[in-house]
Amino acid sequence: MEREIITTSDGSVTIYLPELKETYHSKFGAIHEAYHVFIKNGLAHLSGRPVSVLEMGFGTGLNAFITYLESVKNNQEIHYTGIEAYPVAADEAAKLNYVAQLKAEEYTDVFNTMHSAVWGEEVKINKTFTLLKRQIRFEDIDDEALYDIVYFDAFGYHAQPELWSTVIFSKMYNALKPGGILVTYACRTLIKKAMQEAGFVTGKLPGPPGKREMLTATKP
Repeated sequence: MEREIITTSDGSVTIYLPELKETYHSKFGAIHEAYHVFIKNGLAHLSGRPVSVLEMGFGTGLNAFITYLESVKNNQEIHYTGIEAYPVAADEAAKLNYVAQLKAEEYTDVFNTMHSAVWGEEVKINKTFTLLKRQIRFEDIDDEALYDIVYFDAFGYHAQPELWSTVIFSKMYNALKPGGILVTYACRTLIKKAMQEAGFVTGKLPGPPGKREMLTATKP
């Protein structure tokens, strides 16, 4: 499938798929969206203790990288698992400008390691951050009570509605520990209903730039 590198409103780039008319991140700002959805309204609520993260849609590695930066800033132990069926190619990863945009040049090697790390093998990035990338489809997740938080960053409902189904959210529910949370940029009634059918208690929050609202889901 053809993929193009495009620049979003905050200066950070993302990948655009013409066939699906879909981007990996918001055109209104890839970095702004990532921080708002996954850090401010997700990880920030789990401070002061070790956290296990499951990212659905590893993609460009942006969410993993900003989570690493938060780990360094807060000296927080994080075990990060990223799921991706179709990994970004090395030449595409080389065109991603997140390190420069985040003014995190001292961690250039970390971002490169996140992309070059072997799939299926756990990598110790530093003393507090561990990364495991798994090249599997969302449908193949069968984890049980392993994670404190899920970053649900699948392609939009219009592009792949099957990824926003009760079946998939049931897998997310099972993968979370009791009290665990799922955060996503999306906010559709159909998606909220699927989450509730899976057993989640849902909530709405103000969305990132370009979106009025976003969804959260908590496992009781």
